[in-house]
Amino acid sequence: MKRTVQSELLDTLPPADPRARHSRRDLRRVNAWMGNAAIMAQALSANLNGPGTSSVTEIGAGDGHFLLAVAKKLPPAGTGRTAVLLDRQNTVTPETVTVFSRLGWSARVVVRDVFDWMPGRGETVIANLFLHHFEAALLVDLFSVIARRASLFVAIEPRRAAWPLLCSRLLWAIGCNGVTRHDAVVSVRAGFAGRELSSLWPDKTNWHLTEQSAGPFSHLFTARRITE
Repeated sequence: MKRTVQSELLDTLPPADPRARHSRRDLRRVNAWMGNAAIMAQALSANLNGPGTSSVTEIGAGDGHFLLAVAKKLPPAGTGRTAVLLDRQNTVTPETVTVFSRLGWSARVVVRDVFDWMPGRGETVIANLFLHHFEAALLVDLFSVIARRASLFVAIEPRRAAWPLLCSRLLWAIGCNGVTRHDAVVSVRAGFAGRELSSLWPDKTNWHLTEQSAGPFSHLFTARRITE
């Protein structure tokens, strides 16, 4: 299946639009069905060689519920962890920030385009269902920004294959609205397979790259710096 990137409806709607609100709720259920929070928590724990990290930035964070779900699956933080939620729109509620606090995380919202942002040196950066929005040339630019400063990058994307595509057409069965149903099909067609993301990473000498299927619908890419 050839990779095809198309515009998604949710990206064009104002945050307060009822259809957008419904679709953001849908995405929480879709992520749960995909098991992406558990996949991300496992990848972070494995690559950080310990129970967690002091700071995690999610690019394309949306309403913050994905990183919150990941935080719940990591070992208890105690205090001192920071969740940086970066997105072009602020749809993170005060209630979400409060739940982060109860888990020992300090949540900070950054409203900025990802291409106008620079991660902190040694930072952990994650992305969930975000990279497939971009053509290869823009992904090269984004990866260059991340590789210059971060120490770990983990991304979960739709797996571009027949089975995820079929299931993306059945989301009406769990009550997803028209926006979500449209965007799900578009997302799978723009997803990834094989080592497509690894081939775009700019520095293959100083980074350990892994890329594989994860769960029934997802594609996992991990880039971990091996030299300073």
